[in-house]
Amino acid sequence: MILPWIFGVVLAVQQINSPDSLIITKDGQDVTYINRMDFSFPYTDLPIIDSKKYNLFLDQLDKQYSLEPENASLDQSGNIQSERVGYRIHRHAFTEQFYAYLFSDKQEKFEIPMLPVYPKVDSELLGNIHSIRIGRYVTSFNSHNKKRSTNIQLATKAINNYVVFPGEAFSFNKVVGKRTAAKGYLRAPVIVRGEFAEDIGGGICQVSSTLFNAVDNAGLKIIQRFSHSRKVPYIPPGRDATVSWYGPDFEFKNLYNQPVLIRARTLGNLLIITLYSSDTLEYLPRKIPPAPY
Repeated sequence: MILPWIFGVVLAVQQINSPDSLIITKDGQDVTYINRMDFSFPYTDLPIIDSKKYNLFLDQLDKQYSLEPENASLDQSGNIQSERVGYRIHRHAFTEQFYAYLFSDKQEKFEIPMLPVYPKVDSELLGNIHSIRIGRYVTSFNSHNKKRSTNIQLATKAINNYVVFPGEAFSFNKVVGKRTAAKGYLRAPVIVRGEFAEDIGGGICQVSSTLFNAVDNAGLKIIQRFSHSRKVPYIPPGRDATVSWYGPDFEFKNLYNQPVLIRARTLGNLLIITLYSSDTLEYLPRKIPPAPY
């Protein structure tokens, strides 16, 4: 019951502004009032902070006023879309000001201190690593199967513009995330223990399999890959990479000294995944059997 009390009482801007309250502002506007006793243990002569309540309060402020950074990306025409710097609450600076208020005997007022959060991929980096193609693979799918096509497109969008840095591992499940109806994934055919069934996200194994072959073509290190329990039509035998949220994953690692950019898209009935990097990269491509179109 602590959390609702904090959100309902402490964060309510309309609460009574007592003469010794702390007024917190954002961009010059009052956002909440808090009092000394809101985070202090009762029945003590000293203002001892209840750290659990205080940290929950900061978590809620972060949720309300922080802004996630956005990486630079390439649009469908290959033009660079600039990155966006994010912000989060500067907790150390906030706490310093809060304690200054706590041990004073008067009303205080301060602006929520914010720290910039810089994106991992900026325009300059992206400009340096999309110049040379190091791997590519293309598979085809039935675009008239709307449910399966939707799942393929969602998973393709999730990995598009992802940058794998030197020494970094890529996990398909972590990057794509759990496939749920809330994210738009639909029920479509899957292979379970050698038999066809239907489940949310059916079809995304074509994305992981196409990615595996593009990655292998680029000479990157495969960490883990599992094949389906029966042959699939969109890939040569033994060249698939099955994935499941509670089961197999496809992972690879970038052992090169330059970042690798994943570009993934669908074009009609084609799924196209291409890997790029810097023109200074010395890489060792592998020959991969083509997919049956």
